[in-house]
Amino acid sequence: MAKRKQQADQPSSDNESDSDRSLIDVDFEFFDPTADIDFLATKRLVTQLFSVDAQTIPVHDFADLILSQPLVGTTVKCDGRESDPYALLTVLNLHVHKERPSIKALIAYILEKSSPDLTLHSKLQALLGPNGLSSSQHVGFILSERLINMPVQIMPHMYRMLADEIQWAIDDNEPYDFKHFLIISRVYRLTAEEAAELQAASPRTKRQKQSDPPPAAGIYPFHPEDDYIRKFASHTVDYTFTHTQPREADAFGVDTGGRMMLVPAGRLREVAAALAEAYPQPS
Repeated sequence: MAKRKQQADQPSSDNESDSDRSLIDVDFEFFDPTADIDFLATKRLVTQLFSVDAQTIPVHDFADLILSQPLVGTTVKCDGRESDPYALLTVLNLHVHKERPSIKALIAYILEKSSPDLTLHSKLQALLGPNGLSSSQHVGFILSERLINMPVQIMPHMYRMLADEIQWAIDDNEPYDFKHFLIISRVYRLTAEEAAELQAASPRTKRQKQSDPPPAAGIYPFHPEDDYIRKFASHTVDYTFTHTQPREADAFGVDTGGRMMLVPAGRLREVAAALAEAYPQPS
């Protein structure tokens, strides 16, 4: 089912100078997840989200579960309903699906990776431990992933639709009445030297040079909207991947990891509104 079109401008090439770059118009269409079309692309997006730790999650079962609830969640496509999705946003009830292999593995992963933050870990143990999974304090796992060239401007609309669809499901007595949302995303770490190299290699407009602070050593999200979402989180923790391989000093790329955010369910519409303000529709 098509939901809405959105148009965005994208640079035609990252290799062109600021003065030479042209923009191309791209129509993004929003669809309900479709099992017979989106399965392989959904597996790829789930694998991308968990990166090297995807081997700990039964990705096939995870994709099956995502696509078994087509009325909650959104995919974004560029070439019509029959094409592969470039972005996905949905929510899964960890309590209702606690017996699924993928959810069992996900809960174990969540509890393991939250352990460095004792406060968050204790909270999640209460919510997702044996007693918590039998309670009415349901946790929704929000899965948000997209291809690297997808603009962040699609996210406010996707989060607004997710909030609407959760409310419609609650109105129909479906099990989407959550107390908390848990979001896992990816981050990368920069040393001071890597930050300087990144700044030197990135083309910047005159406006960016004047207004944007230079990158510094630290931890950065792959998805810029995470910096806004974390403002609404009661707890946030960054963690290292279990199966990451040591990187040679002169190796290409950056060190990556994960980020976990626990957001009170009542703040989801505030998240959508904050993203809409931060990333307005192209005029």
